[in-house]
Order: sequence, then structure tokens, then C-alpha cells
Amino acid sequence: MSKVTVVVDTPALLGEGPSWDAENNRLLWVDIEGFKVHAFDPATGQDQVYDVGEHVGAVVPYRGSEVIVALRTGFYTYDLLTGELQAIADPEQDKTTNRFNDGKCDANGRFWAGTMSLYNEEKAGALYCLEEGQPVRTMVKHVSTSNGLGWSPDRQFMYYIDTPTRSVDRFAFDLASGTISNRTSIISVPEEMGFPDGMTVDAEGMLWVAHWGGGRVTRWDPETSELLQQIEVPADQVTSCCFGGPDLEELYITTARIGIKEERLQETPQAGSLFVVKPGVKGQETHAYGRKG
Repeated sequence: MSKVTVVVDTPALLGEGPSWDAENNRLLWVDIEGFKVHAFDPATGQDQVYDVGEHVGAVVPYRGSEVIVALRTGFYTYDLLTGELQAIADPEQDKTTNRFNDGKCDANGRFWAGTMSLYNEEKAGALYCLEEGQPVRTMVKHVSTSNGLGWSPDRQFMYYIDTPTRSVDRFAFDLASGTISNRTSIISVPEEMGFPDGMTVDAEGMLWVAHWGGGRVTRWDPETSELLQQIEVPADQVTSCCFGGPDLEELYITTARIGIKEERLQETPQAGSLFVVKPGVKGQETHAYGRKG
């Protein structure tokens, strides 16, 4: 069994959105409900915490000390050194009861991120695509909880999770134009395994899915829909995962404390922490915003 260890022992309310910043050898991640961006340096074991003042659904590398964040009020650049936030665009100015959730960049540096209702309204959110110098595009409408995203190593497919559907969906993906088509459900997550949440795709093209309420991450073959591997995590609400480290051999796993009864939290005191495991397979790189891979 692959051994899961804690690398940042912290009570994050809703840890999410991990992305590996290869230029700075650090893992960026967020605490959505804590309004925090985290930057974890595996070399020193230090986890820097930055308060952005509102819900932050995802963070991706950008340039120098700047990152891109998807906040409750839209897309921003955020300078980790100065704390300066600069607004880029807010595609949901008219939807004050929504917030951004998970997001990441494709191989051409476009930032895909989706929204959800703060009050669990069904199909109130959408998936958006932010491209430098272009207006924000709406890519998928009528989404309940926009979540995991990933791309096949050959860039032919994009994978996507709208959590309450319990489905992992596949789109045909055109890298040049940043368009998607032909949505198909390829994996249906059984009820006893919790809900599919965040996701990453390894170098072999297999999908790694975090399970909200399922206490695990799983590895699936998108061609056969076969469950290949399960890794238990000592936290019930497993939210997302991302490969990192110099050789992309470490799988970082984010977790949450919300939605768990107090007695259960005492049994799983490290809920909310950042975990890592070496699953025996390498990941794909995290793409930075505005940069073609």
C-alpha cells in the first residue's frame, strides 16, 4: 500500500485547488472557506499563508511572485510579495450568491474555472475559460458544483466533474482554439465511495479522483472505466489532488473539515491537512497561466 503522510498539519476548512509551481518548486493550494492561499515549499517544509479576504476557489502559477486566483468576485492576479490584487474579469457579476470553485490551466495557458451556488442551488453555476487578452468564455452552463478538471497527455480530451452528478465526463478538446465538444459520461462513481471532487491526470493518461465523503483518492482508466487503484486518506472530505515535486512523483492531496461531525473530527484530527503520497506513477506538469506548454 502507498503510505499517505501529512506535509502541512493544518485545520483548513475547505482545502482545495492544488497546483505545482515548478518555477518556484512549491505547491500552491487554497482554503476556500478560510479565504486563504497557501504556498508549500517541500524543501523547507514551510507553508506560507496569504489572506485574500474572500472565497478563493483555485490558484495557478503566473509569473514571478504573481499567481492567478479565482475568487468569489472573479478572476484576479495576486502578488504573493505585496498582497496586491488586480481584477481581470468577473463573468458572474449578476450572481452574487455564487462563488468560484476548482480550476486549472490547459497546455496553452488558458485558465479554466467553474462556479457553484453558496446555497446549494442546483445548476446555478458554469464553467468558464480565461485567456490572456480575450473576453471570458462560458464553456459549460447549468453546472451545480463545478469541480475536477484534467487533460489527456495527447491533449485530445478534457475531463470534467460536476460533483452531484457522480459522473466523470469527457469532452473532445481542441488545444489550438480552446474549444470542447461531444460530452460523454465515462465513469460513474458508486454512492458508497462518496462524491467525485477534484481530479488530476497522470503521465500515463489515467485519472486520479478525490472523493468527498469517501476518504480516498482513486485511479481510473478513462478508456475502460476500470478502477485501477485506491489510496485511503485519513480524512473523510478529500477534495483534490495534484502531482508535484521535481520529478512529478508525489501526489499532493487536499482535504476539508466542513461537513464533518465533531465526534468524527476527533477521530480524524488531521482533516483539513495537506497530504502527500508516492503512488508509483508520474504526473503531468501544472501549466502556468498565459504560457504555452
